[in-house]
Parts: sequence; C-alpha cells; structure tokens
Amino acid sequence: METLHGLAVRMGFGLEQAIGGVFRNRLRSVLTVLGVTIGVASVVSLVALGEGARLAIVRQFESLGTNVIKIESHHWMAGLTVDDARELVERVPTLSAAMPVVRAEAKVKWRRTVQDIGVLGVSEHFPFVRDHEVAAGRFFSHLHVRERLRVAVVGAALVDTLFEGRNPIGQRLYVGNQRFTVIGVLSSKGAGLADDIDRRLVIPVTAAQRLTQSFRVSEIWAKASSKEAVEPAVVQIGRILRSRFKVIDGGVQPDVFQGYGYKMYHDPYTSEVRLKLPTGQGEAITVTSLNELVREANAANRVMTLMLGGIAGVSLLVGGLGIMNMMLVSVTERTTEIGLRKSLGATRGDLMYQFLLEAFLLSALGGVLGLGLGTAAAGVMGRYGMEAVVSPGGALAALAAALIVGLVFGGYPAHLASGLAPAEALRRQ
Repeated sequence: METLHGLAVRMGFGLEQAIGGVFRNRLRSVLTVLGVTIGVASVVSLVALGEGARLAIVRQFESLGTNVIKIESHHWMAGLTVDDARELVERVPTLSAAMPVVRAEAKVKWRRTVQDIGVLGVSEHFPFVRDHEVAAGRFFSHLHVRERLRVAVVGAALVDTLFEGRNPIGQRLYVGNQRFTVIGVLSSKGAGLADDIDRRLVIPVTAAQRLTQSFRVSEIWAKASSKEAVEPAVVQIGRILRSRFKVIDGGVQPDVFQGYGYKMYHDPYTSEVRLKLPTGQGEAITVTSLNELVREANAANRVMTLMLGGIAGVSLLVGGLGIMNMMLVSVTERTTEIGLRKSLGATRGDLMYQFLLEAFLLSALGGVLGLGLGTAAAGVMGRYGMEAVVSPGGALAALAAALIVGLVFGGYPAHLASGLAPAEALRRQ
C-alpha cells in the first residue's frame, strides 16, 4: 500500500514538474506546439481530401446500381441488338434481368423552351437494374416498349430546367421532330451521379431506335441475382459472346473471314472479358462488373490517400524535431534542477518520466489543436466544392502519430537528462 502511495506521489510530482517546464518557457512551448499543430492539421486535411475523392468515386459507381454487369460495344463489327439482351437472360441463369441501352443527344422542345438533352433508350427493367425509383407518375411497361409508344420519363433536374418547375406528368414535348408524352419523373440521384441521369430523358428502347434510325444498341446492362453470382455471370456472358461473334483463340490474321477475327481475353483478377479486334484496331466489346470497378477504385484511392498522408506526415516529422530541439535546450538550461533532484533521491526513472511527460504534453496539445484545425480546413474545402471527409479512423491515426512523434523525439533528451550524474550536473551550472 505504501509502495503504491509512494509511486503516486512520485508520478504526481513528475507531472507537476513537467507542466511547470512547459509553462516556464511559454514562447518556446507555443512555437513547438505550433509545429505539431501544423503537421497534424496537414495530415488530417489531406487525408480527408483523399477520402472524400475515394467516396465520391465509389458513390458514382454505386449510383449505377448493385451487381450490375455492363456489356459495351465499341465497334460496328460487334453490334448488339435487343434480342441479345433477351438471350442473355434466357441462357445465363444467374442473371435477374438485362436491358438494351441506346444513347442519343437530341433537341428537346417544350412550349418555347428548347434544350440539348441526353436521351436514354432502355427497357421496362430500368428501375430494377439501376436501383432507381420513380418519384412521380410511373415508368413505362413492356407494352410501351413492344408497341414503340412515344412515352418518356424525365430526370429530376429537368423538372426545373425544362419545365420551369411545373408538373411534367401528362405534358407533351418534342424530341427531335417526334412528339412524346411524359408519364413519370425519376427520383433524384444527385448532380453528376448515375451517369447524370437527373438531366436525361428516358424513353423506350424501341422508340429510341426509331429516333436514331438504327436497330443496334450500344450497351446492354444486366443485373446478377446476387453479389456472388456476378463473376460467374461475367464468364458465362463472355462465352456466349465468343459464340455470337465467332471468336478464334490465339488470334487470327487480318485476311481471315471478313467481319470477324477477334481475340478474347479474360482477366481473372478483374472479372472482365474483352473481345479485341485484330491488327491492333482496339477493343470490340467489353464485359465489366461494376462491383469490380468499385473495388478497384476503392483500392486505388486508398493508396492515393495513404500517399497524401505520407506527404503531409513530413510536416509532422518537422514538428517532432522541434520538440527534440526544445527538450535538448531545456535539459541544458535545467542541469541544476536535475542535479538537485538526483541529490535528493530522484531516480533515472523519475527524470525519464518527467521529461517524457513534458514532450508528451506538447505533442498532445499540438495534436488536439491540429485535429480541430484540420477538421475546420476540411469543412472550408467542402464549401468550395472539394469533397473532404474526416474519418474517425484517420483523425485518431493522426493524433496517435503526433503522440508517438512526441515520445520518440522526446526520448533522447529524456535519456540525457536522466543520465547526468548529480555532481556533474551541479558542476556544469
């Protein structure tokens, strides 16, 4: 019991001496704390900027739907059709739905308002495949698609930009020279998200084909039944496309059968299938899992965030050197105090504890202030359009790094102070 009491007295006295040492040289302590504050604030703000960029990219992919597989044609030799989407659902049991996609840009006119708007031709499966709800009215049905009816569902932003805030349901507008009737409004996904769907006009794919005067589709979007079913579905789709476009393994010469001559590549690390044209003409078709793109973007941006944190950590290192410099000067100035304490029975452990605690207090104060400053800087960046997210893990890591830097760089001065002999310390004074 007495031993514990004595230890508590020693620790309390060491804490009192450490606080006194910090406040004894206020200007020097403030400058030292400022160095640590700037270092921690730099780490927190830059890591927040990298984390914000990572989350923005992940949200962009996730806004396109979950468990989605995108089949995209890049060349006329690999043209896709509406029937291909239907065939994929029939032949791939792990697919819940597949929809053909036709993209176009057209002049859209409502009353006297004329705008250039992106038009998306899809099937009735769009809300399910893209996880996109209808905010008002309804989405078009299979009957609308089959009969090529001229109906449209508008993105949320078009309610204000095209219809000037009026209710668009039942309104008639012209897409090119064709008249469409608005039957629904999609829920808002956010500016720039989900392929900027808020600013697009969605119409039946058959009506889009009539508008573009082409029976081919540029993309097919398929939805797997589960997360685990995505990769097998990508492989099976690749095999179907291999048969569909008469792919020959090992490559072919340019003069082989006209219109064909692809190479097929399947990357097991990215779950992606690519049909490439011969003689370096580029890719004909790609089959990509959006889940995989999310994982790749997530991993790439985490690396970037760590790099930003490492760059900012240099300033934290400079702050640690400031702590060491201050503590070395403090040891030199307080040799009499050290000698007297040792003469009165202070042990090396007591002096190590005192000076390490002093360095710890400086780094802790700088870390807390830096955490607040970095969070405020992230908020300012957010107001100016740069997305910055301060994660609890990143903030705690920056604070822990500041404390570790303080202890590491305060260790050598503490070791010097504890190693001085009483007579030598008094003689130096």
